[in-house]
Amino acid sequence: MKGLDALFRPASIAVIGASHRDDGAGKLVMKNLLAGNFSGPIMPVNPKYEAVAGVMAYPDIQSLPRVPDLAIICTPASKNPGIIDQLGRKGCKAAIILAAGTSPVQLEQMKTSAREHQMRLLGPNSMGVILPHLGLNVSFAPFPAKPGRIAFVSQSAAVCSTILDWARHNDIGFSHFISLGDACDIDFAQLLDYLARDRHTSAILLYMDAVQDARAFMSAARTASRNKAVLVVKSGKTRIGAQLGHLHTGGNVGMDAAYDAAIRRAGMLRVRDTHDLFAAVETLNHAQSLRGERLVILTNGGGPAIMAIDTLLARGGKLATLSDGTRAALDKVLPPAWSRTNPIDIVGDAPVARYIDSLKVLLDSDDCDAILIMHAPSAAVSSTRVAREIINTIREHPRARRFNILTNWSGETSVFEARRCFTEAGIPTYRTPESAAGAFMHLVEYRRNQKQLMETPESISDMPSDSETVKLLIREAFDQGITQLDTHEVSRLMAAYGIHTLPTWIASDSTEAAHIAEQIGYPVAIKLRSPDIVHKSDVSGVVLNLRSAAEVAQAADAILDRVRQSYPGARIHGLMVQRMARRAGSQELHIGVRSDPVFGPVILLGDGGIDWEGEEQAAVALLPLNMTLARYLVIHALKSGKVRANRSQQSLDMEALCRVLTKVSHLIINHPEITRLDIHPLLATGKELIALDVGMKLEPFEGDGQARLAIRPYPKEWEEKTRLKDGSSILLRPILPEDEPAHKDFVGHVSDEDRYKRFFADVVIGHEELAHMTQIDYDREMAFVAVAEDGKILAVVRAISDPDNEDAEFAVLVRSDLKGVGLGRLLMEKIIRYARTRGLNSLSGMTMPSNRGMITLARKLGFKVKVQLEDGIVELKLALETVEGEG
Repeated sequence: MKGLDALFRPASIAVIGASHRDDGAGKLVMKNLLAGNFSGPIMPVNPKYEAVAGVMAYPDIQSLPRVPDLAIICTPASKNPGIIDQLGRKGCKAAIILAAGTSPVQLEQMKTSAREHQMRLLGPNSMGVILPHLGLNVSFAPFPAKPGRIAFVSQSAAVCSTILDWARHNDIGFSHFISLGDACDIDFAQLLDYLARDRHTSAILLYMDAVQDARAFMSAARTASRNKAVLVVKSGKTRIGAQLGHLHTGGNVGMDAAYDAAIRRAGMLRVRDTHDLFAAVETLNHAQSLRGERLVILTNGGGPAIMAIDTLLARGGKLATLSDGTRAALDKVLPPAWSRTNPIDIVGDAPVARYIDSLKVLLDSDDCDAILIMHAPSAAVSSTRVAREIINTIREHPRARRFNILTNWSGETSVFEARRCFTEAGIPTYRTPESAAGAFMHLVEYRRNQKQLMETPESISDMPSDSETVKLLIREAFDQGITQLDTHEVSRLMAAYGIHTLPTWIASDSTEAAHIAEQIGYPVAIKLRSPDIVHKSDVSGVVLNLRSAAEVAQAADAILDRVRQSYPGARIHGLMVQRMARRAGSQELHIGVRSDPVFGPVILLGDGGIDWEGEEQAAVALLPLNMTLARYLVIHALKSGKVRANRSQQSLDMEALCRVLTKVSHLIINHPEITRLDIHPLLATGKELIALDVGMKLEPFEGDGQARLAIRPYPKEWEEKTRLKDGSSILLRPILPEDEPAHKDFVGHVSDEDRYKRFFADVVIGHEELAHMTQIDYDREMAFVAVAEDGKILAVVRAISDPDNEDAEFAVLVRSDLKGVGLGRLLMEKIIRYARTRGLNSLSGMTMPSNRGMITLARKLGFKVKVQLEDGIVELKLALETVEGEG
């Protein structure tokens, strides 16, 4: 994490453009800096003043008595490229640029100077940074921030000010408060990597307009979210909003649905708006892992509870069901008029004892995982007293920690003190029923996203993938000058990946169309072929259920006439004739592939019969997909109403549809020339799925096809067959998420002693640990497995690189009954080759002095071996030279 220590733990600070002007950023920065506990030298730079805020000033950067770790640049944008160059020459390692209005030319000049001098930049258009744990405020923020456990990172300075003001009012603290600005250098990815390792931070909240480097963002986000809760507020949900966000901070305008898919895929959680944002901060401030999704509501008013339930159910939440035992226990402490169901309405005149007795019943039960306690102001009881007694009950009850407890004291003046009591007690509290239910759903949705990350995909051994045939067909299309392909032209290409298309014949006119129909049998469909008319529906270019030669000829002539009238210059490449597919009980779907400017190729799923104008009518997922990820895409499409079924249709066969989606994913990943794909409709009839109409767009492609993807796909190029000393054949390949069962079996063949040498502890490796080991980020990690012909894993070597891609830590493990056959050396040589091609500078490892086999092998492979007997470890390090090529 080069340079970030200078930004977040500076020993000395220079303020360039420090001033006395009341409206100047230079005065506010000095004021905030001096108000904190920073003990290092503060060096104002301004030729107009001998001192600023009582601190001696310097006329220029060269006059500074020492090299500043961090510089705060408060000068106009036009001066900043020269200032960055001067600071770089001085040796400064980090700078925060406050000025807005930086031109693209100025931005590039600053980035060039920063790279030359290995200097990190935050901004421009940044409000600065507040680090409450260090008492350091290097910003022009109007308010300070209290110490806390939440890190807040925002591209918008205005949102920073709003959150600071709200947090001050609600007694919320932060570990870091970072205004990212236009992110010309330091971006979300670097900050996520840093904050994921920060001991003061337990949760991270991001406000973003746009992502600059999708690959780096996804890798950092996935790593961070496995360790800490990461919530995202993303502006620009509409196309116009996204374009305005582009004007605000730069960057490409991507699909909002692609951002949504990326956030879910990385295991983060997206919150919807500013109202949700405040609720999210409150939830994070009292972060606690969700025990489960069953919520019970305890309330003194039915109306507010219904508002909470509406929000809960609209977002896919679950109400707990009260058992007979719990109802009987509540009958003893509640009046006869209580609701006898969830929500538990204890009636508007409920005294303190009724709240406490009901709460104790719930804490003694196993009916729920979370409790939302609601209170509307009442003349019969003090809101504050109810709150204090509830806090005491929660503190004293032995089972209270087993539940997630949230509170909603509705109102303002009369309940303000009660909400303050809850905050001081560390119990989440919310102003409205909707925000309380929404906050609970934040926890639920985050838990679901995390569970999705850990789910083991189904292994598909028979997934067809004849990429050589597809490469040949694409090359033939380019040779013929064809870049727009329809069903007739892509049928062989789709078949190479096991995607079935309806047989199609081409007719040049109505007479030939009628003749073809007579040959193939009725009923038939005819469809226009024109590269200039994207949507056939614009000219009613599809006619179905034609049952005679006369009907076919009449429909064909009518289509051609409509084209001549509406699009007289359009090229017509004839008419497609197809036998009508059996549609009774079938469902029509639309599968598409689009190239998002931020996240690369994405796959879309929606109802058939709709020509999408944007992504709003489809569920979206990032590539690559496996069967599990495809299933989540289908579930998301169904829950969001993007795919709707009716009673006359057969239920969707989930496995069959997921197989088609996974095949499409493989096709797009392997062939970057395919820039757009529409299977519309895909007719789903039970297990049978057939593409009735397919459109494909091709563009020539050169370079690394994987580089266009936000998530690095399985690197098939690293598969290698070889033989062991005993002559047995094995496959060395990267690990797959589907390998979890085989990896579990492999670990079972490793002795306790060998496991202890590998993990430095007696470990029990369960599903979560196995998921971490098999569902890896190929952009930062690699694990090669040696696989026998029967599919069993015999050995594994893995390497995880640091975020700067300089050093990777490796580990190797061989089945205890297979030592001495050369597996360890084969895998070590392979991981060394891989590390070199990835541009790593070194490969590091650690073992125990008793692991003599590993130490001997490391020495033979050129590692430097350093024995630390007092610590009981042996350090291994290999300096690498970068080489070209892979595999």
